[in-house]
Amino acid sequence: MCHYCGCRDIPLIKEFIAEHEAVTDLGGDAVRALGTGDRARAALLAAEMAVLLRRHWAGEEAGLFRVMAENEEYAGYVAALASEHRALDAFLTGLDLEDAAQRAAFAAAVDELHHHIAKEEDGLFPASLTELTGPQWNEAMTAWSEVHGRPVAPAGAGDGAA
Repeated sequence: MCHYCGCRDIPLIKEFIAEHEAVTDLGGDAVRALGTGDRARAALLAAEMAVLLRRHWAGEEAGLFRVMAENEEYAGYVAALASEHRALDAFLTGLDLEDAAQRAAFAAAVDELHHHIAKEEDGLFPASLTELTGPQWNEAMTAWSEVHGRPVAPAGAGDGAA
C-alpha cells in the first residue's frame, strides 16, 4: 500500500488494513502448512481466514463500498471488487484441501487475494479521502461497527500515538 496519501491514518481504513493483514497472514500460514503436508492445520487456518473475510467483506460492502458506489466514477470499480469477494467466498465454501487441484487452487487464491487487496489499498482507499463527505464517512463507520459489534477505534488507538 502507498504511504503518501494519508489514508492509513483514517480510523476506518486502519481497521480494514488490519483485517487485510490478518487474513493474508492466515492464508500464508495455510499455504505453508500445505507445503509441509499438514492438511488438517491448513484446513483450520483456511476456515478461520474465511470467517474473517466474510465479516470483513460485510463491513466493507455495507459501508465504504456502498458510499463510494454512490459516485458513478467508482461504481464499476466497487462492483468488480464485490464480485471478487463473491468468487472467493464461493471457492472457500467448497474448498477441499484433500484434493491436490484444490490445494493448488487455494495457493493461487491466496496470491490473488494479495492483488485484490492492492486494488483496495492502492486504489479505493486513497480515492475515498477525496471523494467521501463527513456524513458518508459516518455511514461507512456505522456499517462497519454494526457488523463488528464495536465502534471503529479512534485515531491513534493502539498505535502508540498520544
